[in-house]
Amino acid sequence: MHLFIYNIFLIIYSIGIRISSLWNPKARLWLRGRRSIWTELQEIRGQEVGKQLPEIKGPKSEVRSKKVESEPENPEGAHSPLTTHHSPLVWIHCSSLGEFEQGRPVLEAIRHQYPTAKILLTFFSPSGYEVRKNSSGADYVMYLPLDSKPNARRFIKTVQPDLVIWIKYEYWFYYLTELKKKQIPLLLVSGIFRNDQPFFKWYGRLHWYMLESFNHLFVQTKESKQLLGTIGFNNNVSVSGDTRFDRVVQIAEQFRNIDPIAHFCGDSAVVVAGSTWPEDEEELDHYANTHPEIKFIIAPHEIHEEHLKEVEKLFKNSVRFSGLPANPEAPRPVPRGRQLDSPAPAPNTLIIDNIGMLSKLYKYATITYVGGGFGDDGVHNVLEAAVYGKPVVIGPVYDKYIEAVELVQQGGALVINTALELEKTLNDLLSDGPAYRASCEAARNYVYNNKGATEKIMQYIQENRLLTS
Repeated sequence: MHLFIYNIFLIIYSIGIRISSLWNPKARLWLRGRRSIWTELQEIRGQEVGKQLPEIKGPKSEVRSKKVESEPENPEGAHSPLTTHHSPLVWIHCSSLGEFEQGRPVLEAIRHQYPTAKILLTFFSPSGYEVRKNSSGADYVMYLPLDSKPNARRFIKTVQPDLVIWIKYEYWFYYLTELKKKQIPLLLVSGIFRNDQPFFKWYGRLHWYMLESFNHLFVQTKESKQLLGTIGFNNNVSVSGDTRFDRVVQIAEQFRNIDPIAHFCGDSAVVVAGSTWPEDEEELDHYANTHPEIKFIIAPHEIHEEHLKEVEKLFKNSVRFSGLPANPEAPRPVPRGRQLDSPAPAPNTLIIDNIGMLSKLYKYATITYVGGGFGDDGVHNVLEAAVYGKPVVIGPVYDKYIEAVELVQQGGALVINTALELEKTLNDLLSDGPAYRASCEAARNYVYNNKGATEKIMQYIQENRLLTS
């Protein structure tokens, strides 16, 4: 019965994505990216191990063969085989962009410690694939076909991975059980479990079967391990922590200055608001509009043109990042809504209209604000902000994210419920030196005290010889 319901869900999902593609651009990308998976995958796999790859056929291909990020990209050249007798294949699956960033330290550690290994990176969501298809450190990047028994069998038979790593969550029954059937080592990295999940309910038998497919579960918290113990998972569970801590530390330590941002900020106090939704922007706009002496950097979660125009309406004295002069000494841009012949004060709000800068922007902050806390899904990644040792302000919906809960408990994050509370919190932080410094220290210490998950995972791979004969 459980499997029957799951199959019905897959059918409904497939139909729903096709219908929504009529108006939803992400759904269209989801479909388009999967059209040529089998043809392209077979091309890069070849008919036998060790066969030389043909050239990837430029724009029509949705499977991307990549060099390591530090090497020059060559998207139209010839590539090495997907796997050879001397090159084990590691398949890493991420649901979306956030999971990719979470798993990236493990990917890069494998690349460093096993340089002959090939890495296949798959995404379920367009938001991951479209951003990372040309810039990841994997050898091959592609969408994961929708779960089904035929798809799972065909995909795994074609890829023939030596090790499979799934990041955090997203469980697909047929893929997981096929990997178990083929006795291919399967690890879950940065897993997080709560007692309201189906695994721990009377109707969660199918989910239990999926967990049983993993050789080892690396979880973020002791509470997750204890929960898994209540359903019989004891010997193959380790508390490794969250690999995102390793990733944000890595980003912070590799920081490079962004000249236009630095010039915009100058010597002013700066509030960097990242991953904002309309609800967040409506909490922030009044304070920004009435405090021209403070610089605001707003990085919306959605950057389509319609939403960017709405953000510009809220923040009266704003300019887009794409509108900044490449030369910091050039005349300053005219804020939106100003006449060219009227006196133009320097904009105090910078709207980020691109993807990929956010984790670096927090470096420029005096105070950070992480969006999502006024929506049903909750706050976004607070670690990207906290690693720089700056106070993190968030909305009230954060209880699903253990890192946000713990950061609040330790004083590195402060919760606001209204625009008035936001104003008071910002004023207090900007005027109370000891309180500000205490919050800064708490934020930084929380991140650095929790890094090290990647090392534990790599130790397991080495000790169990998962990538060595």
